[in-house]
Amino acid sequence: MPNSFGSLVFTPLVKALQEKYGSRRQYARIDAGGAAPDHLGPTESEFIAERDSFYMATVGATGWPYVQHRGGPKGFLKVIDDHTIAFADFRGNKQFVSTGNLASDDRVALIMVDYPGQARLKILGHAEIFDGGPAREWMERLRQTGYKAVIERVYVIRVEAFDWNCSQHITPRFTEEQIQEALAPFERRLQDLDRENQELREAARSNRNSAQSA
Repeated sequence: MPNSFGSLVFTPLVKALQEKYGSRRQYARIDAGGAAPDHLGPTESEFIAERDSFYMATVGATGWPYVQHRGGPKGFLKVIDDHTIAFADFRGNKQFVSTGNLASDDRVALIMVDYPGQARLKILGHAEIFDGGPAREWMERLRQTGYKAVIERVYVIRVEAFDWNCSQHITPRFTEEQIQEALAPFERRLQDLDRENQELREAARSNRNSAQSA
């Protein structure tokens, strides 16, 4: 991963706009501050492992970009090693736009967002698609236990560069699972209180019965 994210996306026109609007000095300092990370580290790997969706951009032969949502069980996008990520292509609407685009240009851009944590990671890379016989080993490696979706092919991405985006304007959103986890202590407390109330009601009824018998 010899390239920095800026070296791939900060074209002369982009740099000119940064200069015009006052941010070029900041990014120039970052570029001059040292070499960019040359591999995915523990922070990136842990972040990727927690994702249940991401967006992937490709470019077709017409020159038009195409952005596709990819989703699956948490961790379906896997870190293979510190330069490689991969995911199973589950059967969908059979448009094959991303797959077709990659036949002429293997470059991809991914963005994944942690909405509760207000963090996002951008990745640039080159994708290779495996299907048929060559995909079998990959399919077994990427198969998620208990997830019944049909795997049609596998995308293996060689990461060229990545960048952590700022948290500004990320609205916190929570999945059903995350909400259930957050509410679990309160639900347990409500169950405890309900049980205590029931015991108090039974004790009060018992005392009344004893008083009436006396």
